[in-house]
Amino acid sequence: MLDWLTRPLHRRSVKVIGGLVRRCASQEGNALAVACRLGMAGDPRPELLARSLADWQWPDGGWNCDPRASGRRSSFHESLPPAWGLHEYWLATGATWAREAADRAAELFLSHRLFRSLSDGEVIDRRWLALHYPPYWHYDVLQALVVLSRLGKASDPRAGDALELLMRRRRVDGRWQPGGCWWRPPGTRTGSGPVEVVDWGRSGPNEMLTLNALRVLKAAG
Repeated sequence: MLDWLTRPLHRRSVKVIGGLVRRCASQEGNALAVACRLGMAGDPRPELLARSLADWQWPDGGWNCDPRASGRRSSFHESLPPAWGLHEYWLATGATWAREAADRAAELFLSHRLFRSLSDGEVIDRRWLALHYPPYWHYDVLQALVVLSRLGKASDPRAGDALELLMRRRRVDGRWQPGGCWWRPPGTRTGSGPVEVVDWGRSGPNEMLTLNALRVLKAAG
């Protein structure tokens, strides 16, 4: 995986439009985070991923791969995994530039209260309010809270709206259930989305969502 992701960074330039790098940075962000958690942060390939992510970061703190984007706003989908990956790289190596880049990305989400427009406070995308597991590269409020809690920012007052929404999603039995899914069950041959090797559950209480929600609430105090 690391060879596949880093080889293009060595052999070709990334796409730059209007002075901004257009890159689907979610794949590098997720790979960097996992590599660091597996104890591989000292390998030169994770360092290349981390430094590339920091170099590609847009002025608002995020990343975007859309060649049509104006440059005013990054993609939330493409920005959340890099925030996690750079934070994990800082934890593993002590690289302050990686922590600073992760903090700038966190500020992007917090400035929007995780799901609200800066102009009128309305919900940017109602699909972000549904809970999913696994999230893959998709953005939703719970996954945003999970990443922010890892960065020590779940107690920021600007995360309050998302925390309240999370509490409203709680079932009467104290657990949480998915509001959608990005995957297909094992053995599926038609449809869109990755076919999983396990069934994560599409209805009723979900163990992983409940675990993540409880982690977030604990981190938020």
